[in-house]
Amino acid sequence: MKPTWTAIAAKRQRCLQNHHLRGLIYPKSQTRHASFVLRSPYYPDTTLCLHNNNDRLFQCSYGPLKTKQIYRSGPFYLPIRCISSSAPLRNPIETHRKTVEQISRTVRQYFDKKEKFRISHGSTNSTRSAIKRNLVDTSSLSNVLKVDVDKKTCLVEPNVPMDRLVEATLKHGLVPPVVMEFPGITVGGGYSGTSGESSSFKHGFFDRTINTVEMVLADGEVTTLSPTEKEDLFNGAAGAVGTFGVTTLVELQLQDAKKYVEATYHPVSSMAEAIEKLREATSDADLDYVDGIMYSKASGAIITGRLTDEVQADHNVQCFSGAWDPWFYLHVQGKVSKSKSPTIEAIPLAEYLFRYDRGGFWVGASAFEYFSFPFNRFTRWFLDDFLHTRMMYTALHASGQSKKYIVQDLTLPFPTAEKFVDYTSEAFGIWPLWLCPLKQNPLPTMHPHYNATTKSGELQPMLNIGLWGDGHQSHSEFVQKNRDLESKLKDLGGMKWLYAHTYYTESEFWALFNKKWYEDLRKKYRATTLPNVYEKVKADVEAEKKGEGHSGSFWRTAWPFSGFYGIKKAIESRTYLAARASTWKSFGKDGT
Repeated sequence: MKPTWTAIAAKRQRCLQNHHLRGLIYPKSQTRHASFVLRSPYYPDTTLCLHNNNDRLFQCSYGPLKTKQIYRSGPFYLPIRCISSSAPLRNPIETHRKTVEQISRTVRQYFDKKEKFRISHGSTNSTRSAIKRNLVDTSSLSNVLKVDVDKKTCLVEPNVPMDRLVEATLKHGLVPPVVMEFPGITVGGGYSGTSGESSSFKHGFFDRTINTVEMVLADGEVTTLSPTEKEDLFNGAAGAVGTFGVTTLVELQLQDAKKYVEATYHPVSSMAEAIEKLREATSDADLDYVDGIMYSKASGAIITGRLTDEVQADHNVQCFSGAWDPWFYLHVQGKVSKSKSPTIEAIPLAEYLFRYDRGGFWVGASAFEYFSFPFNRFTRWFLDDFLHTRMMYTALHASGQSKKYIVQDLTLPFPTAEKFVDYTSEAFGIWPLWLCPLKQNPLPTMHPHYNATTKSGELQPMLNIGLWGDGHQSHSEFVQKNRDLESKLKDLGGMKWLYAHTYYTESEFWALFNKKWYEDLRKKYRATTLPNVYEKVKADVEAEKKGEGHSGSFWRTAWPFSGFYGIKKAIESRTYLAARASTWKSFGKDGT
């Protein structure tokens, strides 16, 4: 019988205690064993490192065996990169503890040497370029350890992505209050980054649904954070992109799940009407989800959702995950264009949560434009494997197109949002735009924010606007457009999310945040040996220029070669198998 991946992971952790992998793979049968364990639809982009008796490592990737000899000295930490593991380990808590101990030792070594390090998660939904040196690998922390039905909580490791998390909790009739719309976004990324969705008008950013966080601090100390224990760090590390330590475990709140989301598509004919409709919807206590799409200045839809177990007799049940299903934004556009009255239909809960996965909202349409390829229902069906967000992110990074593509989430006060859309329409001409109302975090914070309160003393809600489309083929023009965008945001009291390109000068950046609070908190928790937020998010313009002008980069940057290269790397990653293997697609269908 072939070993399960959870068994392999557990054995790997035991081997790591002694700093080797002997016993997992035998040196005389490397090819056979590599092909033996590298067959799993749930872990398609796995990298497995093998150790033989001659003190050498062999790195093998999924598919045909490839070997690369690597010499080592001293203890080492070898990652098995995985998408997730929702199946329980034999002793999950003990396995987790031992993994955290190893991470703690590695972090302590960097601290003692006064060297800064970065965290390697094994996957990313950021469009920033990755830096691959002084890495602390946490990619094996990818398990849902426990779902507590009575307390409505779950213990989950940071590299569990949203789809595997939802699959694990829906089995118990529960679901997280905030689920990010891309299946590959991880729990740790949701806490360390800025993450919100259409339920965030009610619950706030993803980190507001977390009870406790286990973190390895920058000196290797393992500690627990919560609203009552190290509250300052619990709030400060949220959105601080890993600049206080390494998140290793999260206790997440859950709520009762329903079979469907009763979605209503409200047509709007202007940004002013959209804002008015959003304000009205977010004050309705019966609603669970609110977002919107503006297709142009004169056409859009506000989408409201209510959890329910019943489907009204006159409502259709609509899905979006199948290859022949419509893309969500195109489906909604068709509905509001046909009727000036609201349209209602039922969407299975998980289908609603990941409704934007196929096409990555509408970014996937740009790939058809790039290759001058027909964009219709048949071609979307034919190329469906390439058009899920995991594959698209892989291709975007590999092709280098992220350096030419505007992928920005901008958060503004409601009163200035219409002016901002007027600006983006003129300066970028990018449509559609995503609209998502957000409840602010308490100040101070590293999340986007602005200091204005309601009559009751609560912080005013903000409106996130997703601006995703073509930038400029010239790098200098691309940078200038981003600089202008940042300037306009400041003028209108807005801020950007930090997952994307950031071109602020250091003084401009810290003018947006409470630098003294942030630096004092870093000193208090001995985190000054880690890169700070600005160091992590700033774009290296000079390096990008050199890369653009390098003669050897022609085949990686020129049309259409960069696009084909991105497709090649996406295929090699096999991340399309993660979408194929998803079981969440069955929830809520056929009465289940």
